[in-house]
Amino acid sequence: MAFTVNGAFAEFLRGRVNLDSGDTVTARAGQSWLFGQIAGFQTDAIFPKPYAEYDISFGSFARHTKTRPLDDIDVMSCLSAQGATYEAYSDRIDITVEPGTNLAALCFDYTHRLNSIKVINKFLRKLEGVPQYSSAGLKRNGAAAVLSLKSYDWCFDIVPCFMMSPEFDGRTYYLIPNGNGDWKKTDPRIDRDRVRRINKLHDGHVLDVIRIIKYWNKRPTMPSMSAYLIEAVILKYYESQLTTASQYVDVEIPRILDHISSAIYGPVLDPKNIQGDINSLTWEDRSKIGERAGLDQEKALDARRLESNDDQKGSINKWREIFGGDFPIYG
Repeated sequence: MAFTVNGAFAEFLRGRVNLDSGDTVTARAGQSWLFGQIAGFQTDAIFPKPYAEYDISFGSFARHTKTRPLDDIDVMSCLSAQGATYEAYSDRIDITVEPGTNLAALCFDYTHRLNSIKVINKFLRKLEGVPQYSSAGLKRNGAAAVLSLKSYDWCFDIVPCFMMSPEFDGRTYYLIPNGNGDWKKTDPRIDRDRVRRINKLHDGHVLDVIRIIKYWNKRPTMPSMSAYLIEAVILKYYESQLTTASQYVDVEIPRILDHISSAIYGPVLDPKNIQGDINSLTWEDRSKIGERAGLDQEKALDARRLESNDDQKGSINKWREIFGGDFPIYG
C-alpha cells in the first residue's frame, strides 16, 4: 500500500521487480565458487584445459537487468584451444583440433572436428563428481550444461567457450556451442559494456526502466518479446537521447512505451554486429505488441496528469491498469 505515486513505484520495484539483494549476493558467491571448481578440473588429463582468464558471466543477471524471479544465471567457461583452428561458414563455425590433445576425444566420429555437444556432456560428467553438486540436477539444454541446485531457486547455465585470436579488423570473439554440435560467434562483453555506458550517460537511471518494462512485457496482455530484444530496443532509445533520463521511473515509462509502439515494427540490429536483425517476431505479434504499447502509453500519460493534479489515488489506480494487481494499492 502507498499514499504517493513515488512511494508506490519504490515499493513495486523493491518487492516485485528488482531482485532480492540477499539472493543476488548468494548467487554471485555461488557463481565464483563454480568458476573455481571448473578451474580445478585442469588436473584431469581427459578434461579440456580451462582458460580461466577469459571466463565471463553473461545474460541479464550479469548486466544487472534481471527481474524477479532469479531463475537462471548464465556463465561462459573458457577452454584452451591447444592449437586448434576454426573455419567460418554461413551457418556454423567448425573447430579443428590438434591430434594428441585432450580435445581430440571430443570430436565427431572419425574426424578432427570438435563436437560441442560432447564438450557440454564432458562438463556434465565432471560436475557430477563435485561433492557439493552430488544432489544437483544436471542436464544439457541447447548450448549449455544446466546445473540445478536443490538449495536454491536458480540454476546455472554453463556454456563452454573458446577465445578466438584477433581477426583482420582486430576484433576478438568467443566461440560457443550452436546447439547442433558446431560453434558460433558471440561477445557478451559488448552487451555488458553497452549497458554500463548508456546507464552511466543517464546518471544510472536506465536500469530500473529496463527492469520495469521487462515486467510489463511478461504480463499476459500481449505476446512477449525476448528479454534481449526488449533491452536492445530500450538501449537504442536512450543511446540517441540528448536529455538525461529522469530519476523517476514513471516519467520514463510513457516515453519508452511510445518508442516500443513504433520500433517493434522495424528491424532491431544486433549491437554486437554478429546476428544482424534480432527482431524475429511475426507481423501479427509485432502488431499486438505495438497496439498494447500504444494503449498503455495513453494510460501512463493519464496517470501522469492525475498525479500532476495531486490525485495520487487516481494515478496509482491508473498505473495498476498497466502493471496489474501486484502494483501497490492506494492507502
